[in-house]
Amino acid sequence: MTDFAAARTMMVDTQIRPSDVTRYPIIDAMLRTPREEYLPAEAKPVAYLGDHVEIGEGRVALAPRVLAKMLDALDMQPSELVLDVGAGLGDSTASLGALAEAVVGVVEVESFARRAEDTLNAQGVDNATIEVRALTAGAEEHGPYDVIILQGAAEALPDAIADHLREDGRIAMIQADGSLGYCAIGVKGRNGISWRRSFDATAPLLPGFTAEKGFVF
Repeated sequence: MTDFAAARTMMVDTQIRPSDVTRYPIIDAMLRTPREEYLPAEAKPVAYLGDHVEIGEGRVALAPRVLAKMLDALDMQPSELVLDVGAGLGDSTASLGALAEAVVGVVEVESFARRAEDTLNAQGVDNATIEVRALTAGAEEHGPYDVIILQGAAEALPDAIADHLREDGRIAMIQADGSLGYCAIGVKGRNGISWRRSFDATAPLLPGFTAEKGFVF
């Protein structure tokens, strides 16, 4: 039987810390989130191996290193409201919940939402909710958001998502660049979002986040 607690600690020590993610709140969030509980049964044994994990419907749970580096680049604060786009089965939402005041996760698959809500409740994550809708629609009624994070790659950012970010808010996404990609961090100003490249990363494209739709930066 896998010792998931030991595997989680090893993941932090061999994947997260060596990637220059050393802030205590992020380390603590990664240690406190039992990633295996948010994955399909067949994927639990590979929960901490360092790769994206397939969860069905062409979606993945981002590799712990990638998620941790995105959280580090966003510099989240305990008072902030976060939109988690493409929350999948809820592992990212749980980690975000350990760092923020409240999190709204958006998924496009009803079964994902039910599973995510059940696991979040079972794990005592009481500052997060999961909404079912098109990922490109976001969740305007709960915003504007201090932070938005995309749990997958995008060729373009739909206007609706950008509109949900408050001025001076930050957004993190994996910008698809052919077969390559990188994490882009944006800060919203009066004239739109200013972007910077943070680190190299790839992930499957989120549904609807293609170059033909929305704003291309």
